[in-house]
Amino acid sequence: MAEQSTPKGAWKITFLLFLFMVVNFADKMVVGLAGVPIMHELKLDPERFGLLGSSFFFLFSISAIVVGFIVNRVETRWVLLAMAVVWALAQFPMVGSVSFTTFLICRVILGAGEGPAFSVAAHAIYKWFPDHKRTLPTAILSQGSAFGVILAVPALNWIIVNHSWHYAFGALGVVGLMWVVAWFALGKEGPLVHSAAAAAAEVRIPYGRLLTSRTFVGCVAATFGAYWALSLGLTWFTTFVVQGLGFTQHQAGLISIAPWVFGATVVLITGWLSQRLMMRGASSRIARGVLGAAPLVVGGLIVLGMPYIDSAGLRIAALVIGTGLCGSIYVVCPPMIAEFAPLSQRGAAIAIYGALYTLAGIVAPLVMGNVIQHAGSLTAGYMTGYTINGIVLIVAGLLGLLLLWPNTERARLLNAGREAELGLRKPA
Repeated sequence: MAEQSTPKGAWKITFLLFLFMVVNFADKMVVGLAGVPIMHELKLDPERFGLLGSSFFFLFSISAIVVGFIVNRVETRWVLLAMAVVWALAQFPMVGSVSFTTFLICRVILGAGEGPAFSVAAHAIYKWFPDHKRTLPTAILSQGSAFGVILAVPALNWIIVNHSWHYAFGALGVVGLMWVVAWFALGKEGPLVHSAAAAAAEVRIPYGRLLTSRTFVGCVAATFGAYWALSLGLTWFTTFVVQGLGFTQHQAGLISIAPWVFGATVVLITGWLSQRLMMRGASSRIARGVLGAAPLVVGGLIVLGMPYIDSAGLRIAALVIGTGLCGSIYVVCPPMIAEFAPLSQRGAAIAIYGALYTLAGIVAPLVMGNVIQHAGSLTAGYMTGYTINGIVLIVAGLLGLLLLWPNTERARLLNAGREAELGLRKPA
């Protein structure tokens, strides 16, 4: 079969979806960035602030699964547009005086709108790039998260320091509406899809087998650990820098950029290296599985060393490097799932993967808040919370190294799918 080429316009769509993820992560991190003034104004203790951070993820996974099945049948162009409208509108109630309950409800709605974001965007991009060229655009898409923070933090922190945290939410709502207009004008559906005949001939894999396959489970486990670290970064990093290390809000805003700059570098290098290895004939087990999972183990070991470091600057460096290395797994897992998931099931498979690993976003902020609340001091609480983070990363990385074998997964699942079909067709 002739090798598929990249259609014209693919990189334009990639850039628009990169901006989509920029807005997505700016929306996510504003609560963490404004954590201290929000806690003061609403009189929140660490447990209630942890609940506020977790609330974003209450409907996140459910929404991701539902929308994942929708995009198997509905064009991603319109789904992405609807999601972005929800994000923008969910920000505006925080512009005025707001109660804790209203704040919580708005974060739950925002999470429901953003839950499917990366999965749907990845599914959309894969309609523009053939398999062997997907890792780099996936890396660029992932970097929307880093650039969402890098670009937003200075601007939002300036608004928080010089005006009010309320206006920071309003600014994000306006930016979200600007993206909606741009996507409505320029967004298109990718042409790399099955014809009706090819779709009919495609072997479908029972979802029970697909979602319990070794590589799928490995992707969920490894990315769960990475997302534990990411969700702590979104909710607790700036607060840790202010409360745990004694920096000012202005200084903390600048410091908060560091993890995302380092993480962006890791992700882009991983994407480039993975694609180079694939093009030179390396198996996806090595070029995607090992390359994505091994940094989790290294990062976890670095984070475990934080309690033994006395310098505030070195503690920040350990946290930045240790959690930043985890970004490698986000680049490789969606392409690995796309290797063995049939096209007609790919959107749902990637969405369910996203729904499962982002459950860490519910657990991690609550665990950190609970640990801090019951610790002898703020510093001791933060160190215990990050020790738990380090252990989670190591376990997740080891499970990834053990389970990620995408190069053999497709053949095994297709054989199982064919056997299932033959079993159904046998006469009674």
